[in-house]
Amino acid sequence: MRSPALTGMGVLAPNGAGRQAYWDATLRGENGIGRITRFDPASYPARLAGQIGGFDASAELPNRLIPQTDEVTRLSLVAAGWALADAALDPAALPEYAMGVVTANTAGGFEFGQRELENLWSKGSGHVSAYQSFAWFYAVNTGQVSIRHGLRGPGSVVVADGAGGLDALAQARRMIRNGTPLVLGGAVDGSLCPWSWTAQLTGGRLSTLDDPADAYLPFDARACGHVLGEGGALLVVEDQDSARARGARVHGLLDGCASTFDPRPGTGRPPGLERAVRRALEDAAWDPADVDVVFADAAGSPGPDREEADALAAVFGPHGVPVTAPKTMTGRLAAGSGPLDVATALLSFADQVIPPTVHVREPVHAYRLDLVTAPRRVPLRRAMVLGRGHGGFNSVVAVSAPPEAGPVPSPPGTPAARTTRAA
Repeated sequence: MRSPALTGMGVLAPNGAGRQAYWDATLRGENGIGRITRFDPASYPARLAGQIGGFDASAELPNRLIPQTDEVTRLSLVAAGWALADAALDPAALPEYAMGVVTANTAGGFEFGQRELENLWSKGSGHVSAYQSFAWFYAVNTGQVSIRHGLRGPGSVVVADGAGGLDALAQARRMIRNGTPLVLGGAVDGSLCPWSWTAQLTGGRLSTLDDPADAYLPFDARACGHVLGEGGALLVVEDQDSARARGARVHGLLDGCASTFDPRPGTGRPPGLERAVRRALEDAAWDPADVDVVFADAAGSPGPDREEADALAAVFGPHGVPVTAPKTMTGRLAAGSGPLDVATALLSFADQVIPPTVHVREPVHAYRLDLVTAPRRVPLRRAMVLGRGHGGFNSVVAVSAPPEAGPVPSPPGTPAARTTRAA
């Protein structure tokens, strides 16, 4: 079956709100990681995060939605609107059940939930918002986006930690192949509140360094954990016939998807990431030599970094494909990282430049990676995006440039109204 087209993207990241702001900052190597300001982190061992600063989602949304929603849901609603505008889509003009939505989430509306629990403990049940009944829920972003934009086709939510956003795009492709012409898919995720922060600290995977330039260093000899962030991307996934019929601009094609689970610890069996990469290649009908760049999961801890590097060397050969991790500028955005990397790959196709992995100055040579640490201009047609989730989830997505690749213009009035090519 033909690959679905990717015809719209809505991007929100700690180093840029809006597709062009994010892309310009990424090519500059601009770091969006800093000390947490959402709450006072002084008493916590980890104090850095990738926060979306200087952006007020309430300015983009109706006032009635603000008391109903968690911050991450507001960000998802904004990204959804931007993705639809980027695709030049008016859902009201579509047949009633023509468009579905599938998002991924790792924690639901944790910040909203913490506030209401505090009200319960300190003031009593009469002070708990009725909206708590759904604002905390994993599926809330799918539901709110569906309601706001009238997306009455198939809807679902995926929960698979850092792999979930790529799984959401895979689910969108299944929906397309089952007859739904258009699906809004991906994830905008993150939960920066004390309740969620405490839960994340129990995993022992967060970096405790205070220098944003040293805290998150995947594939580096100094790697000591990762930094969390908020953000991600929602993308319009569309049947090619539908896209052609309405004259849609195509950012790229969703050619392959695969997911695997790691074996139970202690079995001695290898991790499942290499198998996911090979299955995604097979699903896309690509050879390893066809891949021009890999967007790495980039866990930032020696053990997982070694596993990912070994998987890539096994499939592509030592130093066999350029590897990059632009999430070093944003932190790991939970389920949002994978879709943001997919959007970044599409922008890379348009400008024919691989964005950098920043701050890595001591790459581990034993990993045998061709790690891109400065913007690199090379011919780009095909990319793979890797995502891994705590608990053994592995997901890989294969995307390719549109048949006539080139600079991608934006409809007037969207947050990405211009495309600036890298110098």
